[in-house]
Amino acid sequence: MKKRIETRADISLLVHQFYTKIRADKEIGFYFNEIISDWNAHLEKLTDFWEMNLFGVKKYNGNPLVVHNEIDAHFEGKITSNEFGIWLNHWFQTIDEYFEGENADTLKRRARKMSTFLYMSMFQHRQKESEI
Repeated sequence: MKKRIETRADISLLVHQFYTKIRADKEIGFYFNEIISDWNAHLEKLTDFWEMNLFGVKKYNGNPLVVHNEIDAHFEGKITSNEFGIWLNHWFQTIDEYFEGENADTLKRRARKMSTFLYMSMFQHRQKESEI
């Protein structure tokens, strides 16, 4: 039986299982594996992010738009909507594998919105950089 997402431990399980899939993915894993040197710290930060996003706990400190624009620049603007689609598919699959309920659905919706905002920000950042 799947459980509901109710605690930080639930979010941590989700984040850890999700990034196990991401790191092993043949199409997008290298983006993460090349950039992230301290996976333990990164997973903790992402647990903070999703805990804040779902429960309003103010532990996360960062700016995802800036970070993703920098990563996109590092990879010379090669990140496309396809990579975000793969990311979302893994996110949805991982949630569905372990969880059910309203918070699981909320995390799916928020990830979909976030991926759109991040990709659009990267696209706009590329446009500005090409004008310079």
